[in-house]
Amino acid sequence: MKARNDPSSQPPTRLRLLMLAGGHHHSAPLLSLDMSVRLALRSFTRHSHSSAENSKWLTLPPVNTTTINTSSNQLSSSTSTTALKWVTRCCPQLPKTLVHKLFRLKQVRMLPPQQQEQDHKFKKVTPKDTLNPGDRIFLPNSVKQQTPPPPKRPDSPLTPTLTAKQINFIRDIVIYKDPEILVLNKPPGMPVQGGINIKWSLDAVAASCLNYDSPEPPRLVHRLDRDCSGILVMGRTKTSTTVLHSIFREKTSMASDDIGTEKRILQRKYWALVLGCPRRSRGMVTAPLGKVVVDNGKSDRITIVDNSTSLSPQHAITEYRVIASSSHGYTWLELSPLTGRKHQLRVHCAEVLGTPIVGDYKYGWQAHKKWGQFDLSNLEDSTEELLKEEALPFGLNMNKGSISDKRPHLHLHCKQIVLPDISQALQNVQSLSALSYDLSAVKALELEADLPPFMKKSWDVTNS
Repeated sequence: MKARNDPSSQPPTRLRLLMLAGGHHHSAPLLSLDMSVRLALRSFTRHSHSSAENSKWLTLPPVNTTTINTSSNQLSSSTSTTALKWVTRCCPQLPKTLVHKLFRLKQVRMLPPQQQEQDHKFKKVTPKDTLNPGDRIFLPNSVKQQTPPPPKRPDSPLTPTLTAKQINFIRDIVIYKDPEILVLNKPPGMPVQGGINIKWSLDAVAASCLNYDSPEPPRLVHRLDRDCSGILVMGRTKTSTTVLHSIFREKTSMASDDIGTEKRILQRKYWALVLGCPRRSRGMVTAPLGKVVVDNGKSDRITIVDNSTSLSPQHAITEYRVIASSSHGYTWLELSPLTGRKHQLRVHCAEVLGTPIVGDYKYGWQAHKKWGQFDLSNLEDSTEELLKEEALPFGLNMNKGSISDKRPHLHLHCKQIVLPDISQALQNVQSLSALSYDLSAVKALELEADLPPFMKKSWDVTNS
């Protein structure tokens, strides 16, 4: 395999990220209203019921700071933060003007961890006062009545109203769940994110029916193409979403360092059925990608670019190996992307390997037009019985689209993902004090998703 513009010769861009629940990048971050804060709020709620109804103070969760540095795969426990930052992170719904007014009127108090509330030894704090782990901040109880509910984030999906059948369908595609992450086997044909002329998107549907016992909706941390199927990972809390998003993004920026590495913190394996067969049974593609405008500006596509001629080429690295070959001229490939560029696998297969993915009419239209030497429509085990089955919710049809049909669907499926157990990592960080926690040392989650029915059909046909 001839590599084009091998990016391994260029120093990768290293991102040293401080993952903040509030999105800031200038201080030690906090496990804010997620796991530790939620538990503390529950504890506070129970305490409030046992106290007088007209209690004067609203207790915020004990201070707990955590720094996440994915460039070195480290979760680190920090030691301090300021009173203003802690109040802002624990109470994002409070207007900033009100928060500053509370400090200005000296209505923000603090207790160190060893003192009890009954002692009434509250200390007045200023916005810049440093807090240590375990410190508790108290606000006037009246702020609960003075503040409206937090507005819906502009980027959050609208939660649609679903039928019982739709809810059951979405819950049936959940293949893994813990307190921090949710993993789905995404159906082909369903977009992961909303947009123009998109009625149902997976992020909005998940927010509507996959909250379970969490007060927060699950959030996307990576993407799959609309017609691609397979493993989709979502974060169940702000903290886990930030960590997961950084893992996916960081491994893309440091992909050159991962070449030849046996153990990677994030591993992804896709299965694809392609037209033809690569010259070699395994290899690596290191061809940069860029976007070009076509059809007089009406659309765009991704293509292989040259660094000297493109303004914004993005290095893209894909490992591949042949799983099985068919006498009909089809080949099953296992594709392992080290980077996460748009349409990376589809372009690398079509333009570099010369084997476009079956059903990829965007990048393999000419190859599909010429692919008429095999008539698979009259094979035994036809799809007639499958077509009689009841239609799936959201207008999906995963039974149709195999290579036995006239117009096959995209045969690209995220089969396996291996990533750190984020839930365990965050629990360990909470128990640490001024120490680092290596993400590469945490137990790995090995997630696997079954092929959709039409791809199973194609597998049976090509291996018969």
